[in-house]
Amino acid sequence: FTHDLPEPIQKDLDKHGGMEGLLSRIPDSSTLHASSRLHQALADPIRLTILNALLSQPLCVCVIRRIVNIAASKLSYHLNILKEQDFIAGEQQGNWIIYSITDRGRQALKCTERIE
Repeated sequence: FTHDLPEPIQKDLDKHGGMEGLLSRIPDSSTLHASSRLHQALADPIRLTILNALLSQPLCVCVIRRIVNIAASKLSYHLNILKEQDFIAGEQQGNWIIYSITDRGRQALKCTERIE
């Protein structure tokens, strides 16, 4: 394998422990899977809209639904993805569930600011 590599690449590989060294610096598959799910949660404009709306104040589902203008079942899907990643939390208040953004959700939004 290594005899087919360009010389600068081979030198860098050797300097850092060869292929074993390179592979040891790549996160394990469970870490990569978790990271992928986090990025997928932030990859949808509807979910980003929900997070940005919740920055202003906690909201009930009926208000969130008006903001994103989607069917209740689709909204539930998006809210569940955000909850699974701990970006939002829901608190039962009587017949209502009031959603708010978590610290993790705020941090995630900071990562998406000013990307153009």
